[in-house]
Amino acid sequence: MEIGGLLAIAIIVTVLTVLIRPHRPEIAVWLSVITGLIIIGRILPLIDFLVRTLTDITARTKAGPVYFSTVLKVVGIAYLAGFGAEVCRDAGERATAGKLELAGKVIILITALPVLIAVLETITRFLK
Repeated sequence: MEIGGLLAIAIIVTVLTVLIRPHRPEIAVWLSVITGLIIIGRILPLIDFLVRTLTDITARTKAGPVYFSTVLKVVGIAYLAGFGAEVCRDAGERATAGKLELAGKVIILITALPVLIAVLETITRFLK
């Protein structure tokens, strides 16, 4: 059920949400959250395949697993922060969404710091 099925689910729930929101906004928010979780649940096998494939490729190269795991963590943090921020926006909480996005960016920078330090050390060695 790749993108066609996911698109159908998203369109149906969007129409329902638009119809329900004026009368029961709390149900509209829950519909949005549940739909997001369903979509994520449907793509988890694809994410698993992608991670396994990239892990295999990384094992065959000279790139260390630390770099690969850091990239995966950064992507995961970005997606989770984005999903959470969209849920906040759907609930009308734009300020909370913005703060969650900021927190996600700070966490990404902290997570990527070891890779950044390694790159800077490598550049410094080449310049000497």
